[in-house]
Amino acid sequence: MDLYIYYKVRREHAAGLVPRVLALQRRLGEEYGIVTGLKRRPEEKDGRQTWMEIYQAVPDGFDAALEQALAREGLQPLIDGRRNTEHFVDVSSCA
Repeated sequence: MDLYIYYKVRREHAAGLVPRVLALQRRLGEEYGIVTGLKRRPEEKDGRQTWMEIYQAVPDGFDAALEQALAREGLQPLIDGRRNTEHFVDVSSCA
């Protein structure tokens, strides 16, 4: 299963958030042997950017580990609103 997590970030928090999210993803990638990614939409609206974290082929229980890692890093104050999580599986897994 893959996780796609999107959220809003105020322009003034973006530069501080990038290295923290990348460090978090690097640690989780090493610990769980997963591929991660960080993207954002090219445009801004009202000084806010939309960001997306990607976690591919995560094991069962990864959501809880991710939440603990986020709390440890203290990222929530830099995020404007809630983090929206979507789970996707390969089409062949659904059949």
